[in-house]
Amino acid sequence: MTIASISLYRQWQPFRDGTYRCSGGRSAEGFDSTIVEITTRDGARGHGEMAPLGSFYDPAFAKGARAAMRELAPQLLGADASGIEALNRRMDLLLKGHPYAKCAIDMALWDLAGQRSGLSLASMTGGAEGKSLALYRSIAQQAPDAMAVRAQKYIAEGYRRLQVKVGLDVNEDIARLEAVRATVPADTVLFCDANASWGTAETRRFLTATRNLDYTLEQPCASYEENLAIRRACDRPLVLDETIDSADVLLRAIADGLIDGITIKLARVGGLTKAKLLRDIAIAKNLKITIEDTGGAEIDTAAYSGLMLSTPEGLRQHTVDFHNWVTVSNADADFAIADGEMTPPSGPGLGVRVKTEALGAPLFSCTL
Repeated sequence: MTIASISLYRQWQPFRDGTYRCSGGRSAEGFDSTIVEITTRDGARGHGEMAPLGSFYDPAFAKGARAAMRELAPQLLGADASGIEALNRRMDLLLKGHPYAKCAIDMALWDLAGQRSGLSLASMTGGAEGKSLALYRSIAQQAPDAMAVRAQKYIAEGYRRLQVKVGLDVNEDIARLEAVRATVPADTVLFCDANASWGTAETRRFLTATRNLDYTLEQPCASYEENLAIRRACDRPLVLDETIDSADVLLRAIADGLIDGITIKLARVGGLTKAKLLRDIAIAKNLKITIEDTGGAEIDTAAYSGLMLSTPEGLRQHTVDFHNWVTVSNADADFAIADGEMTPPSGPGLGVRVKTEALGAPLFSCTL
């Protein structure tokens, strides 16, 4: 299991449904994905993927990730690939911060470990519960009527859980939620995600105006303190996403009684190893859990869905099928999707067969 070489690839992944818009007029046309391939001395290969949503969503951007990976990769050659936690500690020692740049490397190590043991990621991270995961679809910001039309489209495609993007003018956001709620079946689960764009005043106005509607509020404000300030006014489930970027913050939020659930994104926290730590803390405290990422195709979807499948069924919220959001593919995988549910690949490791021909020549390689 000695690491003999590490290669980086780039794949541009255009969005199937066109421009993706979120609060503040921010938008992206696709995912700029970086794929890592780690090869061991005995010829085994593991893969990982990291793709930020533009350069505006998280403290991450594609070129920065690739530059940091070039810095890290040569210093990992010769290490034991089976020592995943030890290698995570080494990456943190070699590169302070920048968790997103370590995510794909960590993912590739888990893929290798699964191939070596013959176990799926779900088996290695706690054991699969059930076979499928509930999916949600995000409705990007548009005029209320246009968002209602998009909601109908996703319902027709089988989705039963929708995330309504808000976070602009509060009156327009109220109209967005009302338009979507009015056009979808009554049993459709709705989340309202402001992507940390409101202040406390806007959040209070939105909560008051929508008190008669059933939804979960996700990440209304940017800072921990702002979200804590509006907790008492929030008479519905409150889920935090961007704010929860480490175990320390999660433990503080639990102690403060701030959250009913969390959304864990692999790239934000630094990969599967650290995502599992946050997931396990959340399980211990009986919080609702979503595990996903900032973007990617089959490789990335297989990783976060595998970890999600080993999360207790009663605590799982939902996840996303990012490989269906984009028009290109980077791996063959036996995902099965029906009636708003997704069954992850069941093979060893991530359970995917990477399409090397789709990746082209590596951007960077280093060899022992």
